[in-house]
Amino acid sequence: MSWRPDSWRKFHAKQQPEYKDLEKLAAVEKELKRYPPLIFAGEARNLKEKLASVSEGKAFLLQGGDCAESFAAFNADNIRDLFKAILQMAVVLTFSSGRPVVKVGRVAGQFAKPRSSDYEEINGVKLPSYRGDIINDIAFTPEAREPDPERMIKAYNISAATLNLLRAFARGGLADLHRVHSWNLDFVKDKALGAKYEELADKISEALRFMEAIGINSRNTPQLRETVLYTSHEALLLNYEEALTRRDSITGDWYDCSAHFLWIGDRTRELDGAHVEFFSGIKNPIGVKVGPSMKEDELIALIDKLNPENEAGRLTLIVRMGADKISDIFPPLLRRVKAEGKKVLWSIDPMHGNTYKTQGGLKTRDFEKILSEVKQFFQIHKSEGTYAGGIHLEMTGQDVTECTGSVSSSITPESLSHRYHTQCDPRLNADQALELSFMAAETLKEIRKQ
Repeated sequence: MSWRPDSWRKFHAKQQPEYKDLEKLAAVEKELKRYPPLIFAGEARNLKEKLASVSEGKAFLLQGGDCAESFAAFNADNIRDLFKAILQMAVVLTFSSGRPVVKVGRVAGQFAKPRSSDYEEINGVKLPSYRGDIINDIAFTPEAREPDPERMIKAYNISAATLNLLRAFARGGLADLHRVHSWNLDFVKDKALGAKYEELADKISEALRFMEAIGINSRNTPQLRETVLYTSHEALLLNYEEALTRRDSITGDWYDCSAHFLWIGDRTRELDGAHVEFFSGIKNPIGVKVGPSMKEDELIALIDKLNPENEAGRLTLIVRMGADKISDIFPPLLRRVKAEGKKVLWSIDPMHGNTYKTQGGLKTRDFEKILSEVKQFFQIHKSEGTYAGGIHLEMTGQDVTECTGSVSSSITPESLSHRYHTQCDPRLNADQALELSFMAAETLKEIRKQ
């Protein structure tokens, strides 16, 4: 009952910038508190209901988008292509699993990134690390790397514009199943994977023609012409999150209205830390990254702190172990949570545990490692009699060269620099993300048969 949006300030907060001008920071926070919410409490409650269905094995969660959104890359084409890529993946997963897919984008707010070091050094010059466009700039100059509170205002405005366009796409005709062929992105169409997707789209079109013949169409069935893409991001910059937290006029509960779904990263999940304190009071559906250092007792304590009422749909545990560690570390955690009767949604992040640097110094991820961790995640759940409910990806709708491998993509360590555009960590391109969805769909199909 004593929780308030600023309660976190009494706790130690990791991964926060050091603003020099505190008066300017206070002015920005005051301004943001006057701004309209980016999402509404009712939307967050709707998402929580859908995630409850996922945790009960009745649906599947697809969560994906940028590692770190960029002010410079903000444009309508990039937003549209990410939307198309997620639609493609969702229709593949839905068709194979026979389950609805809950679509959540890492978009309209994913502007802050945790860093392993507070400083970066290049050629003997040491500057503060780049922490995402909401905090500072990626250019390696003293001026660019100085944290600027006014960047929060720009992040809010870009998030609002992005949400506006996503809602238009979701309800304005682009998501209509009759346009399933148009979701195939140009650089994917001419490849074998594009042909495989077109084959599936033909089957959907044939089914739609049958439905039309018996009187079911987009005009009388909104589910055929509209969809919902929820937004999410890591709630890292607590000044921003507090400023956008609002009390719901219907329930009286507090909601962080910067996104529908927020998560705590593996570096900021201390039980007595500021992030866990903040998350304990908001009523959004939330997530926690579960990395290889997580212990059983610690995980149970986190679950109890963040979901004390053991409410289905409230808490998603996003596993990020790495392909070489998941089979040893994850099963005991899963068994303990199951034995304690905790209602959680299990999702897999196969990206963060499989990052390495090439000889040229570029961070990358190998597709085969990513795929291996996903397959192991599903297999472990099958062995334990539990449900693998979702997948969490850093991905883009663009034809980038940031992750190596995959059958459909011939990206090698030597060719990474051709179109390496990420602001932070390497992302799957739309081709690789679609291939991964086909692989996951086969596993879901087996589960459905069982």
